[in-house]
Amino acid sequence: MPPIQAHYMHLTEQDLKYLEETCRMAGREILDVYESDFAVERKDDRSPLTEADLRSHRVILERLRERWPRTPVLSEEAAAEFPYEVRRDWEEFWLVDPLDGTKEFIKRNGQFTVNIALIRNRRPVAGLVYAPVTGKLYVAAEGVTPPPPPPAPPPDGVLRVAGSLSHHSPEMDAYLAEQRRRYREVRFTLMGSSLKICLVAEGKADVYPRFGPTMEWDTAAAHAIVNAAGRHIYRYGTREELTYNKEDLRNPWFIVC
Repeated sequence: MPPIQAHYMHLTEQDLKYLEETCRMAGREILDVYESDFAVERKDDRSPLTEADLRSHRVILERLRERWPRTPVLSEEAAAEFPYEVRRDWEEFWLVDPLDGTKEFIKRNGQFTVNIALIRNRRPVAGLVYAPVTGKLYVAAEGVTPPPPPPAPPPDGVLRVAGSLSHHSPEMDAYLAEQRRRYREVRFTLMGSSLKICLVAEGKADVYPRFGPTMEWDTAAAHAIVNAAGRHIYRYGTREELTYNKEDLRNPWFIVC
């Protein structure tokens, strides 16, 4: 069992550069597989797994343990190693999705990311989201990165909605129908992985509702990004923000706005 962090770490600009390089190193491993004739396996929950997921996981785990040996790391590919009885008292830990959007990776559409978040007292205080195909990197850390400039407002009467490329649902259809009754125009953008949350952070979408299963590692890094932009991720139908390191690592339905 990794020792519990006695004192909170204070990330520096040098730490963020290290994390950025970690994302890029993981991304190179992913792209190496992406450009090959890779195989696809299935986990116990039937979700897909590739060699890219595992290679990215190994790089990130090694890098985080090298620089922060006393801070636990909870990664999607090793979550079973840390049951709630082990991690329930973690006040600070890394939460990692080595390859978010494996379905998009398999489709070869480029809409997948590397996600690294620092969780403190059940909320994300730093996050990095890296898209290996485009090289785009989103970074936010409380007390280190400045807030981004406010985006331009959408045209009057227009609502820009982001939605999942691979997980559409009847609830989303009902949501869109309701918004079309309220707005002059609803522009709907389909996107894979945590990039949907980043669209809201950038001001390229106004809202992203999620009516389907996600895990804590799917949202944590982008949650930090969207918070830095002055936006939030709430449980759907409430004003309660998503929290992390729950006994059940599944997220409830949520909305980014």
